[in-house]
Amino acid sequence: MKRNSVLALSLLLAGSLGSASAQTLQPASAQALLKAKQGSIVELPGFFSGKFQDLQYKKMVLPGPQYIISDDPEYIRVPEAVALREAVQPGSVRVYMYNVNGVKEPKMDRRINTVIKNTGDQKMTLRMLKYSSQKPTTNYFGAGKNGLADYFKAKPESRSRTIKPGQTVVLDEAMEKRVAKYDELVHGFYEFVIDQPGLISVVQTSPEKGTAKASEQIDTVLSSRHSNAGRGIFGVSNYQVNISEVFDTKNGVAALTIADGNLDPWVLGQDAATGKIATLAGNYGVIYNIEMKWKSTDGKGLALVTWNARSADNKWCGGMANTMVVSEGKFKGGVIQLPADRLTTKAAPEAVLVQIFPPAKNGEEQTIRMTYSPPGASCLPTPLVFIPIDME
Repeated sequence: MKRNSVLALSLLLAGSLGSASAQTLQPASAQALLKAKQGSIVELPGFFSGKFQDLQYKKMVLPGPQYIISDDPEYIRVPEAVALREAVQPGSVRVYMYNVNGVKEPKMDRRINTVIKNTGDQKMTLRMLKYSSQKPTTNYFGAGKNGLADYFKAKPESRSRTIKPGQTVVLDEAMEKRVAKYDELVHGFYEFVIDQPGLISVVQTSPEKGTAKASEQIDTVLSSRHSNAGRGIFGVSNYQVNISEVFDTKNGVAALTIADGNLDPWVLGQDAATGKIATLAGNYGVIYNIEMKWKSTDGKGLALVTWNARSADNKWCGGMANTMVVSEGKFKGGVIQLPADRLTTKAAPEAVLVQIFPPAKNGEEQTIRMTYSPPGASCLPTPLVFIPIDME
C-alpha cells in the first residue's frame, strides 16, 4: 500500500520462518522484556539472526461483509477522476480507501472521498457499524496505525441515514470537509449496512465541487497501475485462524506468519472497471481472528513480540507500524498500537512487545486470542513471535 510494500516475499526471511531451531533468549533480553511497557520497543541482540519453528495453523473463511478496497491507482494523477466504482448488494459492506492526491503539474488541493449511490427503487437506510477516518497526511505509517486503532475501537452508530432512489451522498461526512494537498494520503476504513443495492465510488475532485456531484458527472474509471495492493470487490473479508496444536513453552520459540502471499495466499476478487480477476496483494483490510491454545510444562511464561522482518528489502520497508487487539495477560487486554512509544519500529534487533502471558499455576491449557489486520503502509509479513520466558 506504499509503493513496493506488497512485493511477494521469498520466505527466506532471516529469523521469521524455517524449521525448528534452538533459538533462545539471552538473560539480559529476557529481563528487558519483563521490564518493558506494553507496546514499547525492546532490543533483542542476536535474537532474530536464526530461524524459528513455524506455528502451523488452520484457516477458515468467516461470514463477513462485502469487501471493497481502493488502492490502485494509489496516486490519483488526474485532477478530477473516479478511482474505483463497484456495485454492492443489500447487507453489510466494508470499504477501505487508501488514495493519494498525486496531481503535481501544477500541484493543487483536492478532495478525495467515498460516495454511495442508491441504485434501488426504494429509500435506502444506511447505518455505520465501524468508522475510521484519518485527516489527509503525508505520514502514511501514522494513518495506517491510527486507522486500524480507530476501526478496532469503533462502535456501531445508533443513527441511520436515508438516501433517496438515484441519490448520491458522501459516505464520510467528516472527510468531505477536509482538503488533501499534494502527496497527502486519504485513509478511510468503513463498515456499514444498507437495505438497497448501491454503487460505491472513490472520487477526487476540487474542494469547491464536492465528490458526490463530481461522481454523478464522471462516467469512466481510471485505469489500474497494477503496482499497489489492488482494487475491486473481494470474496473474503474475515478469517478465523486456529493454531493446529497446543503450544508448549518447553518446545522453544515459534513464529506465526500470516499475510505473506505464500503460506497465506492473497485474496481474489473482481475489478468492475476491467471485468478481470483482481488480487488483493497484502490482504489489507482483511480481519484475522486468531486463537491459540498453549500450556507451560516447564513453568515458563510466554512473551509475544512482533518485528519488522522486511527492513533489509528496500528503502520502502525501513519501518513498520501496526495495531492489534490482544487478550489479557500481564497487561490489560484490548487494542494496542505497535509500537506505542514511537511511530515505527525499524529493524532487528528491535522487537515490539505485544503482551506477556504468565503460566497457569496448575499448568493447564490457556487460550490466547488476537485480532490482526495487515497494517497499511508497512511491508509484509509482520510475524508474531512467541518466546518462552522465565517470569522471575
